[in-house]
Order: sequence, then structure tokens, then C-alpha cells
Amino acid sequence: MREYLPLLIVGAIVGVFSIIFIVAYLMMKNKQEAIGFDRHMPDGEILKRLMKYATPYWKQFLIVLVLMLLSIAYDLISPMIIGNIEELVKADFDLPLLYKMVVAYVGVLLISMVCTYAQAIILQKTGQKILSALRQDLFTHIESLSHEQLNQIPVGKLVTRVTNDTNAISMMFTNILVTMVKNVFVIVGVLGAMLLLNYLLTLMVLCFVPFVVLFTVIFRKFSRAVHRKVKDGTTDINTYLSENLSGIKITQIFNREEAKMNEFLEKSSRLKKAKQNQIFVFGIFRPMVYVLYISSVLCLLYLGSKGIIQNTTFMGQAITSGTIVTFYMYVSKFFNPIQTLAEQFNMLQSAFASAEKIFTVFDMQPEVVDEPDAMELDTIRGEIEFRNVWFCYKPGEWVLQDVSFHVLPKQTVAFVGSTGSGKTTILSLICRNYDIQKGQILIDGIDIRKIKISSLRRHFGQMLQDVFLFSGTIRSNIVLREDSFTDAEIWDACKYVNADSFINKLEGGLDEVVRERGNNFSAGQRQLLSFARTILHKPAVMILDEATANIDTETEILIQDSLEKMKNIGTMLVVAHRLSTIQHADNIILLSHGKILEQGTHQELLHQKGAYHHLYTLQYNKQQLVRALP
Repeated sequence: MREYLPLLIVGAIVGVFSIIFIVAYLMMKNKQEAIGFDRHMPDGEILKRLMKYATPYWKQFLIVLVLMLLSIAYDLISPMIIGNIEELVKADFDLPLLYKMVVAYVGVLLISMVCTYAQAIILQKTGQKILSALRQDLFTHIESLSHEQLNQIPVGKLVTRVTNDTNAISMMFTNILVTMVKNVFVIVGVLGAMLLLNYLLTLMVLCFVPFVVLFTVIFRKFSRAVHRKVKDGTTDINTYLSENLSGIKITQIFNREEAKMNEFLEKSSRLKKAKQNQIFVFGIFRPMVYVLYISSVLCLLYLGSKGIIQNTTFMGQAITSGTIVTFYMYVSKFFNPIQTLAEQFNMLQSAFASAEKIFTVFDMQPEVVDEPDAMELDTIRGEIEFRNVWFCYKPGEWVLQDVSFHVLPKQTVAFVGSTGSGKTTILSLICRNYDIQKGQILIDGIDIRKIKISSLRRHFGQMLQDVFLFSGTIRSNIVLREDSFTDAEIWDACKYVNADSFINKLEGGLDEVVRERGNNFSAGQRQLLSFARTILHKPAVMILDEATANIDTETEILIQDSLEKMKNIGTMLVVAHRLSTIQHADNIILLSHGKILEQGTHQELLHQKGAYHHLYTLQYNKQQLVRALP
């Protein structure tokens, strides 16, 4: 028994490490239970949902599998060739036979390299196709979410889902899964070869496998926890940057650079700590697997060197020098895939953490959707009716209460009232950005819930106070959709709304570059481009929400002239605080706290001497006071 004492010592050391890891695992589990650790999506469910994107490319993956089996022939055959060379050198040396063995070794190596290269090319192409499909589906799903849902999710978080998280999943298809499968085949193949060569030495090596499995299970728990923290930290920073870089001008105006930097450093510190924990967890696991590998090699060399190596016996089985060399290489090829599996598992957990975030977005069911029997409307006349409409953003807090009104085709109707009275909400409901709780909204006598959302919105043109221009050119921002418009049609729309007055002065004309959010144009110029964009698409109903606010007097005159022309195109719904801009409307609806107080023409409302008359008098007196100032 004394001759096996070193083996027992190695086993005792490995056992001590195992006990330490088990205790750490149990402590972590208890801590999670104490703080109410959330239960997350199981790995099996994540993998099942991801496989839906891989299924269309099963032929490519089948080819990769065949190439993989050919490539691992090197791992299985090369140790035997080297072992035979060792026996050849020690026994009767035969140079021609040595040449044959070397040629066989080189041949196996070349086949493995060619197969590995072809496998990598196929996987990269297939992985990019899967990534493209996943990103497209995710972006399309985000577009289908309602305004309320989009308001609840920071833009930075959505950017992270579509970019960083999908990249992590791409790595899973192009590298991780295939490498893991290959390593499993290598482990099984090497194990079979070892058993055929010397089953007792193989059993000695297998004594270390339960500890590898134990360490892997423990590592899995720690790895998933730290990966989730890293993902959360990355999302947090992206969200913070998206918001604060957009509002950096406000930060500079109020001299808050240092405070914002401190906030950024705090978030960066949390991400740094999460990444350090990730490195720490992996930095313990991989060395422990390496310790198991070294221990098995030491045991192998100890058993082989007990005698003169040649014809040494272990439990009755002979061990030659060739057996030792072959087994040494097999042990290396047995534990190397296990160590690689650990690294791949680390990356797989990262991919699963990203997939979990992505599927959380996918699982958000759009709140505003088409009814099963929704119809397409090729044209509409522009008749709009609200029948006893009730609406609230939060349960019980009614923004509109029993609102009813009727807009005839090609009428101009204005909504006025104090902030929060429900003016903008009415315009959003007509476009079905939100669904009402009670009542009906009709377009040409048809409930808007019976019309397909895309068909409904196609007939609306919206001109808002805060005009959003995309990076590109003036032409791309006016055309916007994929419809084909000629330059003549675009210029006609620009002239119609007086936008040509400043476009002609630009060096690039319609091809003038538009920077992010159109910040190289004034508010009035952006508004005129918005008008041109709307006119070009010939909407049946035009919506103007404070479109004349925050612009200079000269541009306001141009816009007022444009509005007069646009009244002839279709129905127009206007929200304005300046009552002077809506005096010629066919109907003016005064709202207060979600209810209609008064409605009628400008003159009718003035004659009533009610709330509208009071509001108009206040604005008129204010204007007179401003004009009287020196």
C-alpha cells in the first residue's frame, strides 16, 4: 500500500479543494434564497428558442459536423503514431517505417487543418445570417410596441439589446456551440482510445473526472450570476450615455459636467467590479481543472517510472515506454478540451445572459394590435367622430372624460386649452398610438379598431412641435418612406410650403447633409421640412401639434401661408396655444381637465363671453402690452 501513498496524497489535496468549493456553493445558494433571488429563464428554454433561428441552416450545420469529425481524427490518431515511433526508436529501428509514420502524421494534420478552415468559413457565414435574422426580428418587434411601452424602456437599453446582446449570441452559433460539440467528441474519442490501449490506466485518469464535473457544476452557478451582473452593468452604462450625451448641452448650460462625470464613474465602477468578479470566478475554475490535469500526469509518470519503465506493471497490466508517451498525449488531449469547455461555457453563459435579455423584449406583447378582422382602407374622406370617449394613461386617472365631437371631411378643427387638458392625447388616439378604455373613435364611420394600424396611419400626416430629422440628406428626410418620388414632386412639395426659400440657398440643395436630429437647421427650417414631408405623401388628415410654437416671426408668416394652402388638401386637426393662429378654423374645441367646455367658430365663442373669450382677451392684452414696450 505504501507504493500508492503519493496517489492517496494527491487525492486528499483534490478532496480538500472540492470541500471548499462545495461550501462556497452552498453559501451562495443560501444568500440567494435570503435576498429573494429572482428565478430566470432556464438554459433549456433559451436554447430551444435560439434553435428556431438555426433550424433553416441545418444542412450547413450537418456539413460542419462531418468536417468536425474529420478534423478530430488528428487528436485521436496522432498520439498512437507518436507512441509507435517511440517503440520503433527503442526497438529495432526501421528508417523507411519511420518515414511512413511521419508521412501519416503530416497527412492527418493537413486533413485536420483543411477541415477546420472550411468549418470556420461555413460557420461564420451561417452565423452572420442567423445574427441578421435575429436583429431584424428584434427591431421589427420593437417597432410594433405601443408608445406607452416604448416610453417605459430607456433607448440605451434597446440599443444594447439590438447590438451588444445579439453579438454575444452570434458568437454562440459561430464558435461556442460547435467547439463544445467538437470537444465532447474529442473527449469521448480519446476516452475510447485510452480504454483500448490500457483500461487500468484509463480508470486511474477517470478518477479525476467526477471532480471535473463537480467543479463545472459549481462554476456554472457562479458564472451565470456574474455574467448577469456584467450585462446589467453594460446596459446601465449604455442607457446613461444615450440619455446624457443627447442632453449634454443642458449639462454644459447648468455647469453640471463634474456631477455627471461622478455619476458615470460610479456606474463604471460597478461594471468594473462585476467584470473583476467574472475574472475571479473564471480565474479559479480553469487553474483547478489544470491542477487535475497535472495531477493525472504526475500519477501516470509515477506509475510508469516505478521500475525501468519498460514492462512496468500496474495492477497486472504491462506498461511500456510507448504506452506512457501515448497516454501522456491522450491525457493532454483529454483535459485540454475540458479546460476549453470551461472557457466556452463561460462564453455560453454570456450568450445565454444576452439571449435572456433579448427574449425579455420579445416577450413584451404589443398593447396596440390589429383586430383579427381588421380591414385595409385604400382611401378615406377624412370624417372623424369621437363618441363618449374615456381614456387614461394610469388606471383611474382620466385624461379624457366622455368626449364627443364630429369633424366633417376637409374641415379644420382646432383644440385649445391649458396644459394637460387632453389636446395632444386626442391627436394620439386618432392615430391609435394608444387604445381607449371606453367609447368609440370612428374614421368615415368605421371604428378605428377595425382598421389595420398601418393602413390607418398611412392616411395621416403629423407635424409636431419637436420635429425629428434623421441623419442623411434633406431629400431622404422628405421622402422618408420607400416610395419613389421624382425631384420635380419633391420640389413642388417644398414650394407649396415655402421650404424652397431656404433650400435654394444651400450649397447641396436637396442633397444637403442633415446631421443628427437636424441640429444644423433652425427650428423653423426643420418645421418647413416637416410640412414638405407631410405634403409629399398627400395625407387625407393632417395633424399639427403646436407646429407654430418656438419659431421666429418671419418663419411663422411662411408657415401661416403654408397652413392656408394645406387646408385645401384634406381634414386638418390643429393644437395651438396661440389663438391668433386658429381664428379661421371651422370649429374650435376648448378643453379643460379632459372635458369639452365650449366649441364653435372663433366669432361664436367670442359672442358667448365664456372661457374662450376670457382666454382670448388675456392673450390679446398681452400682445398689446408687448407691442407697447419700447
